[in-house]
This record gives sequence, C-alpha cells and structure tokens, in this order.
Amino acid sequence: MAGSDVESSFIEAAAADTDGVCASQTPGSATNMTINGALADSGSVTFDQPRNLTIASAGDDSGKTFTVTGTDETGTAQTEVITGADTGTATGSSFFATVTQIATSAATAGAVTVGSGTSIAAVMFRGRMRLKGLYVVNGASAKTINFRQTSGTGSIRMKFATTAGVTTNSYPDIPGEGILFESGGYITFTQADFTAMTVFFA
Repeated sequence: MAGSDVESSFIEAAAADTDGVCASQTPGSATNMTINGALADSGSVTFDQPRNLTIASAGDDSGKTFTVTGTDETGTAQTEVITGADTGTATGSSFFATVTQIATSAATAGAVTVGSGTSIAAVMFRGRMRLKGLYVVNGASAKTINFRQTSGTGSIRMKFATTAGVTTNSYPDIPGEGILFESGGYITFTQADFTAMTVFFA
C-alpha cells in the first residue's frame, strides 16, 4: 500500500505583546535599539507567526524613523521604515518572521517600546503545494480569512468565512484535487480572527 503524500501545518497566533521586542528605553542619539523584550533571544526575535510590529512612543517621535531589519514570511531579508508617533503607537505594515535590528534616526523624545502586532501572515508551506483541507477552531466573531500564494501580499487563491463561537469548529470540503499555490501558501488574518487552524496539503 502506497503512503499518503498529504502533510499538515498547525497555525495559532499568540496575543500581541507591546514591549515583547524592545523593553522600554530612551535612545539618546541615532542608534540601534536594544532587542531585549520578552520575545527576544540573544539580541533577536523569532515570532510564533510572521506579523507586523508596533512602536509606542511616550513623547513626540513623529519626526523620527525606526528602521526594522529581519526576514519576512517567505524567509527573505527585508527592512521596513516606520515613522514614529506623537505620544502614541506607530504600526508597521510588513510581516516579519524575525527581527535582528531596529535603528532610530535620532534621539527619541521619551521612552520607546517595540512589540508584536496583530496582523499575521502564517506560513502553510514555502513551496508549490495544493491545499487539500482545513480544520478551524473559530474565534469569538465571524471573520474572513485570506489564503494567498507567493507571500502575505500575494494573490488570493481562496477566502474562508469563519463562524462566531470559540467553542465551535469548521471542517469545510476542498473540491477536486485541491487548490494550487504555485510558489508558497500563506494565510493572512488578524490574531483574534480564529483560535487555531490545521491545514492539510500535498
């Protein structure tokens, strides 16, 4: 009897941590911030799922920038320049799987923290794949989940609507031979959109 070529990936996302990348610090010049939050290990961060970053400023940092360096959801090196906020939180738009450096353009006006955001691009598989099925433990509210190919901003190959109820689950049928993702499969969602998901692919 031939073995199955179907594999699976389990996806769940931790809650955002507002100072998980960089604990509170006040850079006195243009410099690299110290990556020392609860999510850090030896000066860098590897997230549970690729996600965006948040930068919270106690003072007016609207004229400064923070350049984040790391890798994206595909494993490729990337940087993102995030403009600081005026006594508030600036939110990045890029997905980071890892963060290795955060550079400030100038001294900050007050204490700054860097944390993990809630916008996520989970990896199903970083290669050609066919989605065969999925099992979803729903979240509190009904949401729409996007299944994309190539990257977290790539073309949408499927949309799936969850149902409301953290004690409910969904196990939809995937028709035919499955849905083809030619160069990697990624799921984009917000952290609270569902509790957990298992995807089956070949």
